[in-house]
Amino acid sequence: MKVAETQRLILRWVELTDAAFIVTLLNEPGWLQYIGDKGIQTMEDARDYIINGPRAMYEREGFGLFLVERKEGGIPIGLCGLIKRAGLEDVDIGFAFLSEYQSQGYAFEAACATLEYAKELGIKRLIAITTKDNEPSSTLLEKLSMRLEGYVTLPNDSEELKKYGLNLRF
Repeated sequence: MKVAETQRLILRWVELTDAAFIVTLLNEPGWLQYIGDKGIQTMEDARDYIINGPRAMYEREGFGLFLVERKEGGIPIGLCGLIKRAGLEDVDIGFAFLSEYQSQGYAFEAACATLEYAKELGIKRLIAITTKDNEPSSTLLEKLSMRLEGYVTLPNDSEELKKYGLNLRF
């Protein structure tokens, strides 16, 4: 299901047929460093991740992480979307892109479309979390007008994360 469209991108629900892309993305050095190893090594692991991650959240919340693909060629390049995490009061915007598509404005374009989608859903406030050393993500969040509000540690985790916030205007 298509969620949003920009000049260069389409954001849509993640499908089981995206399993090969998920294996690739979740094993990118940046994903492993800044998000963590989700143990996705096989197509079966990726399908389980899709079913129990994005697809389950779509059913539960009506939103989740969306696959970002380039209009030109329909090439999947990343994930960007809305996440409701345990331990966080507000909905979180998250994103991750293949390294060869970083620093080309795709993440900003997808995140702006995701912010608009959040407004359409009636979400009044978004947050974002990132590791303290993830400067590219912090820069993008600030470009989205999100402001550093402090630090948070998620349940069952020990790492303190930067927490950004943004009140959405309607």
